[in-house]
Amino acid sequence: MTDAGAMPLQDHEVSTETFLDDVIDGLSRSPRWLPSKYLYDAAGSKLFDQICELDEYYLTRTEISILEKHGADIARRIGANALVAELGSGSSLKTRLLLDRLESPAAYVPIDISREHLLESARTLQDAYPNIPVLPVCADYMADFDLPAPEHTPSHAVVYFPGSTIGNLEPDEAVGLLKRMAKITGEKGGMVIGVDLRKNKAVLEAAYDDSSGVTARFTMNYPTRMNRELGADFDLAQWKHRAVYNEDLGRIEIGLQSLKTQTVTIGDHAFDFEGGELIRTEHSYKFSLEGFADVASRADWDVLQVWTDARKLFSVQYLETR
Repeated sequence: MTDAGAMPLQDHEVSTETFLDDVIDGLSRSPRWLPSKYLYDAAGSKLFDQICELDEYYLTRTEISILEKHGADIARRIGANALVAELGSGSSLKTRLLLDRLESPAAYVPIDISREHLLESARTLQDAYPNIPVLPVCADYMADFDLPAPEHTPSHAVVYFPGSTIGNLEPDEAVGLLKRMAKITGEKGGMVIGVDLRKNKAVLEAAYDDSSGVTARFTMNYPTRMNRELGADFDLAQWKHRAVYNEDLGRIEIGLQSLKTQTVTIGDHAFDFEGGELIRTEHSYKFSLEGFADVASRADWDVLQVWTDARKLFSVQYLETR
């Protein structure tokens, strides 16, 4: 059992210098883009939790319904005495639906880039599950890191990757991440992953541009954060959130749109923007079941089982390394 007051932490928090370098690199490209991982500071993580509760955002409630209905089957697939590592630990609801059903897990390892948000959720879960060691890791899971070793040796490791975050990556990036996870879990390692499925354009665009404007505030938190942490001078009134579905590529494209011709300075760098120009902050690919199985196969994972809702809006899948 772990003392929640003395929460262990493996800390690889991204430095301000790295944040600045990534922003300068992205804004120097054509088309311009900003890494989506920096959306998730403490404020951004809380806004995303609010997004997950929106009527338009079908993803979370649909995934939760799948976990509630098939959680026992998913837990059986995972098996007893597993080390369960969650990528991007968010609100604890989906985590609890899994932990409640697992047989004697060796440890739960939440991994997140936002240190404050990570420790808050980890302490909450440790209080709720005093008999499961909670071993948080502050890291960018797109980079290399090692899993902590729990006191009780696990029989195997399983990555828990709920939500639709795999869709935020370019196909080759998704393959790269899955390969790193295969290396971390080792032979006969497992993964429980949420995969959003292709569907009507109107449903998709409403999910990423809600009527109450929470998603817009989430996107606008990015320039707010750059102003605060990097000394940028974004005039927030001259930018807006934009989300459209690119049917040819099968992905939602999200970004900051400039409302006029303007210049933004960050440190020693000045960036000129045209009116209507878009800085991409995020995109989300939507998959067919066959399409995702192909991505997984390229990373040496086999899809062993798929659970979906009745409307086939979303899927939860269990993968195993070869």
